[in-house]
Amino acid sequence: MTNTADRARAQVRDSLRARGLRSSVAKTAAAAMVPARQRSQPPKAVRQIVEDLESVIGEIKDRSTGGPAKRKTAAKKAALTRARAATRRSQAAKKAAATRRNVVH
Repeated sequence: MTNTADRARAQVRDSLRARGLRSSVAKTAAAAMVPARQRSQPPKAVRQIVEDLESVIGEIKDRSTGGPAKRKTAAKKAALTRARAATRRSQAAKKAAATRRNVVH
């Protein structure tokens, strides 16, 4: 049984290494994944590794589609819109104040 488990661990580790994962991460994942076959939920170490890899994938996708640049452009546009709206409100308030001054006198 130990031989079979060792072979399974080695296969998982080698597969992960071939896909570019670091050796220490591949070892940890392989050690935790083989006994996980009898469980209903994968071990915490495996879940954490999967979460980390998914976050890296998300960041790579975001950067490859120009996400940060798009957000920067959108933020600048929003700031200009807010400034324009504030100027409009200010002008309207000044006009109203002038009207009130003229009506009262």
